[in-house]
Amino acid sequence: MTASHSAIAHAAYHDLLRLLKDEAVAGIIGSPHKVVRNGRGYWYDMHRLGTAVQNRYLGEDSPEFAARIARHRELAADAKHRSAARSRLVRLLRGEGFLPVDRATGSLLAAMERVGVFRLGGTIVGTHAFRLYEGELGLRYDLSDVAQTGDLDIAQFERLSLALGDQVEENLAQTFRSLDFAPVPSLQGAPVWKWRQTRSDTLIEFLTPSFRPEEDIRDLPALGVSAQSLHYLNYLIAQPIKAAALYRSGVLVQIPRPERFAIHKLIVADRRRGGPDQLKSAKDRAQAAFLIRALAEDRPDELKEAHEDALSRGPRWGERIAASLRRLPETKALIDAL
Repeated sequence: MTASHSAIAHAAYHDLLRLLKDEAVAGIIGSPHKVVRNGRGYWYDMHRLGTAVQNRYLGEDSPEFAARIARHRELAADAKHRSAARSRLVRLLRGEGFLPVDRATGSLLAAMERVGVFRLGGTIVGTHAFRLYEGELGLRYDLSDVAQTGDLDIAQFERLSLALGDQVEENLAQTFRSLDFAPVPSLQGAPVWKWRQTRSDTLIEFLTPSFRPEEDIRDLPALGVSAQSLHYLNYLIAQPIKAAALYRSGVLVQIPRPERFAIHKLIVADRRRGGPDQLKSAKDRAQAAFLIRALAEDRPDELKEAHEDALSRGPRWGERIAASLRRLPETKALIDAL
C-alpha cells in the first residue's frame, strides 16, 4: 500500500489549487471571448492597449473553466481574502508534511508563472513534475522517492505555440538573466534551448514533441525560446493538468496527467537503458512503479486507458513498455490485472 496524506491535507491542497485557478482568471482586464479551432475552444482576454487591441490567451475551454470565466469580476473583488487563504493553506500543508520546492526552483517557477509560461501551455516534465503528484494524488513521499534534481524541464507543443497568437509578457532570456541564469551554448551552434544558474546547479531546459525521424531544435514562438524535440513527448504532455507548487503562497503550474507520466516513464526508461543515462533509467523505473502502484489502487480506469493508448501507437511503443515491465514484475502484475 502506498502511504497517503490525511484527508484534511488532501482537501487543503485542492482548496489551494482552486484558489490559484481563481486568481488566474481574476486578472482579466477586458472582455473574455472564446475562439473555436478544429472543434476545440480557447479563451482570450480581449482588451485595448493604447490604440491596439490585444488578445491575451487564458486557456482551453472546459465546463469548469467557462464557469470560472463567467465569475471573473466576482473573483477579482475577492483578491485580498483569497491571498490570505492561500497563505494559510500553504502553512497547513507544510505542517502536514508536504514537500515545498526549494528557493531556487520556487523563484524560477514563480517568475515563469508571472510572465505566462504555464498559461501559454508550458508543462513541467521530469522529476519536478513527479514530486507535484504528491498533492494531486494525496501521496506521502519519502525523501528517497524525490531525490532532488537540478534540472527543470519545460515542454510545449510547437503547433500550439504557433497557433496561440500570444506570447510571454517578458522576454524569457531577460527573466532568466534577472535570476542569474546564463545560456548554455550548443556545441553545434544551434539556438539556445537551456540555461544554467551561475550560483547553483539549477538547469532549465525547453523541450517539444518530435514528429519527424530526427530529434532536432525547434522554435516555440509563444515562449520566445527554442526547444529540443523528443520522440514520445507528444503522448506525455497531451491534456495536461494544473498543479500547485508550495512556494510562498502557492504557484500555479502545469504538469502531465499522472497516468501518462507513469507509462511514459516505462518508455523512456528503456530508451536510456545501457546508455550514458542508465542511472536515469533506474530512476524512471522507480517513479513509474511508485505511481502505477498508487494509480492501480485509486485510478485504475485512467491508468488502463493511458496504457492502452500508448500500446495503440505502434509496436515500438509496446516493445519499450514491455521491456521495462520485465524488470518490474510487481508493476507488470498490476498492469496485467487492470
